[in-house]
Amino acid sequence: MRMAEEKARRAADCVKRGGVVISADTTVVAGEEVLEKPANKEDAARMLKLLSGRTHTVISGVALYDTQTGELTKGFETTEVTFAQMSDEEIAWYVESGEPMDKAGAYAIQGLASMFIRGIRGSHFNVMGLPLRRLYELFVDAGVDLQAYVKQQKRT
Repeated sequence: MRMAEEKARRAADCVKRGGVVISADTTVVAGEEVLEKPANKEDAARMLKLLSGRTHTVISGVALYDTQTGELTKGFETTEVTFAQMSDEEIAWYVESGEPMDKAGAYAIQGLASMFIRGIRGSHFNVMGLPLRRLYELFVDAGVDLQAYVKQQKRT
């Protein structure tokens, strides 16, 4: 949540007053190890070997920053993801695809890695990096009526 808050505050400096900035930051936790973005291909392969055949946790912090009032609403979502056992060849192939290189935990559930996912418990959108249900709840907590906003947009 700290990183999501920092991102929202930095982005707010670039936005006209009166808007809401949405930001998120996602990390992967396998056992006691926090897996951020891999530093290189070897690091990506190491992470994937760690995830292979195991269940891990994906945590996304989300922040809403009202540029007019300066109010910040934030929260987080957790999802458990279970990988199938991956062979060394599958890991090497996936790393060579380039997809893992800018992803927390070295994989993108919405991309090629989807074929290695045995199951998830929780929000699929959270694993993609933006837990939409939690985001909606933050808007409700902040007093923003999204349903009225959608109706208004349909009229214009």
